[in-house]
Amino acid sequence: MSNYRSSFLSSIPPVTKNLIAINIILFLASIVTPTIFARFGLNVDLNDILGMHYWESSKFNPAQLITYAFMHGGLTHIFFNMFALYMFGGILEHVWGTKRYLFYYLVTAVGAALVQQIFWSVEFHSALTAINHAISSDALNAPSLIEQKTLFLNSPNFITIGASGAVFGLLLAFGWLFPNEKLFLMFIPIPIKAWIFVLGYGVIELFQGVANSATDNVAHFAHLGGMLFGAILIIIWKKKKHF
Repeated sequence: MSNYRSSFLSSIPPVTKNLIAINIILFLASIVTPTIFARFGLNVDLNDILGMHYWESSKFNPAQLITYAFMHGGLTHIFFNMFALYMFGGILEHVWGTKRYLFYYLVTAVGAALVQQIFWSVEFHSALTAINHAISSDALNAPSLIEQKTLFLNSPNFITIGASGAVFGLLLAFGWLFPNEKLFLMFIPIPIKAWIFVLGYGVIELFQGVANSATDNVAHFAHLGGMLFGAILIIIWKKKKHF
């Protein structure tokens, strides 16, 4: 068993292996740290600290544009992201090499974050404009309105976490490099060409993002952002003949 484990781990290229390890470590840390710090009367939530807040929130800092991609909200969330990272990331790392692969991964993660911030800015524009107008025109109630604005911007509903944006970037790259590779979807025992899978997944994400269901807490536009920045980077590499 130990030889099998050693062989399996050694088969995973270094950047992919370390990315998976960092994600797992931070996921476990996010579970145990609240209990540990609670003993000292402190409320520490790593997802709140390292997850990405809206740029106007007092909890936002630029580092979150990358740290959010290493945090996850549950076992299912991290399992599927790490499985996809292992499946697609390992292949791309073998093809591109460690430096280019890591650069691509980080660019798509940050790109996903930036697109999510743009989406939030559009989504919150009307509400924040109304609040700011009320604050400027009602000096008597301004303090309570400012407090409401702060609570709104710091709402736990407006935190993005997860490696999904970067994973979608990897998925796009895989479909670009291996368009005719056959993929099997869970519960659908029919092989689908990679380019069709990627295109279909992108259309679904766009539709769900535009629908913006109140019960949907998935950052669909972040996923699309990872794919968009991945496509831009690949196009740049192709023009420079580095692809």
